Amino acid sequence: MAEFKEISPNAPAGAKLANWLENRFPTAFDAYRTHISEYYAPKNFNFWYIFGSLALAVLVIQIVTGIFLVMHYKPDASLAFASVEYIMRDVSGGSLIRYMHSTGASAFFVVVYLHMFRGLIYGSHRKPRELVWIFGCAIFLCLMAEAFMGYLLPWGQMSYWGAQVIVNLFAAIPFIGPDLALLIRGDYVVGDATLNRFFSFHVIAVPLVLLGLVVAHILALHDVGSNNPDGVEIKGPNAPRDANGKPLDGVPFHPYYTVHDIFGFSVFLMAFSAVVFFAPEFGGYFLEYNNFIPADPLQTPTHIAPVWYFTPYYSMLRAITSEMVYALIACVLAAAGLGVLKAKLPGVVQAGVVGSTVVAVALMLSIDAKFWGVVVMGASVLILFFLPWLDRSPARSIRYRPDWHKYLYGVFVINFLVLGYLGVQPPSPIGERVSQLGTLFYFGFFLLMPWWSRIGEPKPVPERVRYVAH
Repeated sequence: MAEFKEISPNAPAGAKLANWLENRFPTAFDAYRTHISEYYAPKNFNFWYIFGSLALAVLVIQIVTGIFLVMHYKPDASLAFASVEYIMRDVSGGSLIRYMHSTGASAFFVVVYLHMFRGLIYGSHRKPRELVWIFGCAIFLCLMAEAFMGYLLPWGQMSYWGAQVIVNLFAAIPFIGPDLALLIRGDYVVGDATLNRFFSFHVIAVPLVLLGLVVAHILALHDVGSNNPDGVEIKGPNAPRDANGKPLDGVPFHPYYTVHDIFGFSVFLMAFSAVVFFAPEFGGYFLEYNNFIPADPLQTPTHIAPVWYFTPYYSMLRAITSEMVYALIACVLAAAGLGVLKAKLPGVVQAGVVGSTVVAVALMLSIDAKFWGVVVMGASVLILFFLPWLDRSPARSIRYRPDWHKYLYGVFVINFLVLGYLGVQPPSPIGERVSQLGTLFYFGFFLLMPWWSRIGEPKPVPERVRYVAH
């Protein structure tokens, strides 16, 4: 048992209370010192570094508003839509809570996308933070599952038919597809069993996993230290330190970055409140107009599209047609040919590459294009997990890479936005061609990264972080 810390009888009441608590719960105070007051973060953080704390704040908003919504929601196919209407019309403050939750879902993805982009441009996925990035990608995947399952709960037209389309995609998987789709639905069509399954996962199972991953993400980050816009390690073996061993290029997270994050959250809250109070549907992007119509299994909407944060991946799914499969086969053959001709591989390995290529091409020709669309959609998210090993640039941060890297990242962002826009629109021949090109560019950006990330002469990286007081 640890010894109790004594305090002067003349100390202020607040200090006495803190001492009393610390003597009885020292683990909490040790965690506070380790992860907040004595956690040294680089002193050159910019505005890009507020999005991690904003994601945590939005998660709290979603949990709190979700608890109040569950108090009045009925997970029953015959009552779900009416219960949401009851929350909106008769529960005191119910419309505010519902709009906060629906706006929070979109805000969550906005913040997470920006947070991931910051990690991409500043090299936060690079050694020694590979596990931090993997936990972050797992959070993103978990967040997508949570949003998809929650999307069905209002039991509106778009909720119902969107879930019908997405669940039916699993039926395209050879051999196990029909049984897998049946397992997910719990019935032969999306119905009461599906609603109850999605409700239980949305409210209990997925949030528990999500919270665990968030804790692991933060702990892994604090174990290796935060990255910064210069990509210079402030806690490395050669990093300058003071007489007490504290990094000279770092400052305590509290109070410097707690104030920094509170300011960022205040700005975010103003924008968030503006949407909640003045444009909660956001032109049909946050809440589709069809979702204010009760689900009707006998009437299909003229155009079914997922919520905006899923549309880039949905656009890639729709891009995989029968003729697009031939383009993918050409890419596989080109990659295999370059691997055999350029790489100095042993004969056995070359034979293995050729054999694998033949098998892959045979499978692509024999299995329906719809299945490969599902594969491409899943791969577009899973490929993010491998980013730490795909990026081979000598410079970690975009600041010190060749200037043309910035333009390439800019084109990547524009391409992603275009794919998102096309995913909202009804199918068209021109849109199909653009989405096919966008899909090829998306995967080319990552799969060719080991090659293009090493091209060009990086700028000299400073030994210490660059910091200008502001």
